[in-house]
Amino acid sequence: MTGEMNILPLPQTTPAATRPLAVSGELLKLLTPMEGLITAGQTAKAEVLSLKQADQTFQLLLKVTLDSGRQTTVQATSTQPLPQGTSLAITQPSAGNLAVTVQQAIASSVATLTRIDTAQLPVGTLLQGKVLTSQVMSQVPGQPTVFRSMVSLLNTALSGSTLSIDSPTPLRIGTLLSALVQDTQTLKFVPLSSRQEQLAVTQQLVSQQSRQGSLDGLLKILQNLPLSDQTSSDLRTVVDKLLAGLPDVQQLSTPKGLAQALANSGLFLEAKLLTGQNPTLTPDMKGDLLKLIAQLTPGLPANTNLNAIIAANTLAQALPGFVRSALGMLGQVSAKPLPTSFPLPERLLQSQDGEGDLEHLLRLAAAAVSRLQSHQLSSLEQTGITDDGRLLSTWQLEIPMRNLQDIVPLQVKFQREEAPEKEQHHERRDEREPKQQLWRVDLAFDMEPLGPLQIQAQLIKGNLSSQLWAERPYTASLIESNLAGLRERLLASGLNVGDLDCHLGTPPQGPQTRLEQRWVDETA
Repeated sequence: MTGEMNILPLPQTTPAATRPLAVSGELLKLLTPMEGLITAGQTAKAEVLSLKQADQTFQLLLKVTLDSGRQTTVQATSTQPLPQGTSLAITQPSAGNLAVTVQQAIASSVATLTRIDTAQLPVGTLLQGKVLTSQVMSQVPGQPTVFRSMVSLLNTALSGSTLSIDSPTPLRIGTLLSALVQDTQTLKFVPLSSRQEQLAVTQQLVSQQSRQGSLDGLLKILQNLPLSDQTSSDLRTVVDKLLAGLPDVQQLSTPKGLAQALANSGLFLEAKLLTGQNPTLTPDMKGDLLKLIAQLTPGLPANTNLNAIIAANTLAQALPGFVRSALGMLGQVSAKPLPTSFPLPERLLQSQDGEGDLEHLLRLAAAAVSRLQSHQLSSLEQTGITDDGRLLSTWQLEIPMRNLQDIVPLQVKFQREEAPEKEQHHERRDEREPKQQLWRVDLAFDMEPLGPLQIQAQLIKGNLSSQLWAERPYTASLIESNLAGLRERLLASGLNVGDLDCHLGTPPQGPQTRLEQRWVDETA
C-alpha cells in the first residue's frame, strides 16, 4: 500500500470537540451486567487494557480500580474507540452500563497522538504500527471518502502509543504498516516489499518454484478427461467451469476482455477475499484450481500421498503469517536479491509408476497452484524502492489462452515506476502535478506456427518504445516486414513511437539489458 495519510489535528477543548463523547451512561455497555460494581454516587478509575473493533462498535477490556484499592477487569463495548492505555473516570448508572464523565472523555481523546514531534522523530523516520480500528467518516459532497483509523505504534520511542490518522483508502484491522515521517501532520506509506523482508519472500519463492508445474500440462489433460466411475458429476462441473473461463485470442485483443482476463488470472484472489468479494461469482484461475483439488481429494485411495495437497495449500494459509513475521526482521536480512528471471520456464510433471489417474491429476493441479503463487511471489520480490528512490510496483501473472484447439500460456509482467518526491519542483503541495509514471510491459508466449516470442515495451508521457524477440528465423523476418504497419497503427492511436525493432533469439539476461528510459529534468 502506498500513498499519504494525514494525522488528525489536535482537538480543541470546546463543547463542540466533546460532543461525540459527551453521551449518556451507555457510552460503555458491559458485556456481562454487574450489579453494584461501583457504589451509587461514587466514581472509579479505569484503564483501557485492550481495544478490538467489532463491526461498528469497539470491544474494550478495562482494569477498574475501586476506592478501596481493589482492582478488577471488565469487558465492555463502546461506540467510540478508546485507545489502549487511556485513563478514565467512570460511574455505573445501571448494572449493564458504565458512564464516562465529560472531562475524562476529553482527556481520553487527547491520549491519542494527533501530531508527530519531529524533534523526537525527524523527517524520514520509519514508523511501524498495527491498525486497531477503521471507520469511514461522513462524506462531504464532492470530496473523496476519508477513512479514519487508530494505529498502535510498535517501534521508536513512541512504542505503545496510538496514532489517529486519516487515509484515502481503508486500512484493514490487524494490518501491520510501515510509514515514513513527512512532517508533523503527514506520513507516507512504505510498500510491503520495499521493507527488508525480502529474505522471507525469496525463501517462499524458492520452495514454490521447486514444486511448480506448467499450466498447459494440467489443462490439456482436463480437456480430454474421460468419463469413468472416478469422475463424479461435481468434478466434471468444476472442470467445465475452469475450462469455460479460459479466454481466447479474440477476447485478449480488446481492452475490456484483457482487463477481465487479468482480473481472473488468480493474481488477485487474496485481494478479493480481503475486500469481502465472493470469488465464486466470477471465474478465477487460482480459485478454480483450489476447487478442483477439493473435488479430487475425496476420491483418492486412503493410502494416497497427500504431499501434493499440502504443497498447494501451505502458502495460501501461511502467506499472512510469514509476511507478519518478516516485519520483525527489519535490518536483519541481507541486501535485496536479484529479481526472478522472466518468463518462468516450462516444467512438465511426468506420471509416476503405480500412480492412479486422479492422483496424477491432483499432483498437476497442486503444481499449477504453485506456479501461480510463484508469479505472485515474484511480483512481491520485484516491488519496492529502487536505489535511486523510485517506487517500483510489479504485477507478474500467467493467462492460459485458447488458440483454436490449443491452450497457450501467456506470461505477462507489468511494472510501474514513479519518480521520487524530490524530483517534483513545485513549492506548494496543492500545486503539484501528478507524478510521472514509467510503464514497462513484458510478454512471453509460444504460439504455433510462430514459435516462442518475447516482447518488451515501455511507455512514458505518451512515448512508446518496444523490442521483440523471435526464436524462429521465419517469424523474425515476418515481424520485421510488418513493423512499419505496426508503427502506423500506434501513431494513429495517439502514441509517439520511438524504437521499434525485432531480433532473432531471446532477450539477453542481466541487470543492464532492459529498455532504459530515464527521468529527465527538463528545467536543468
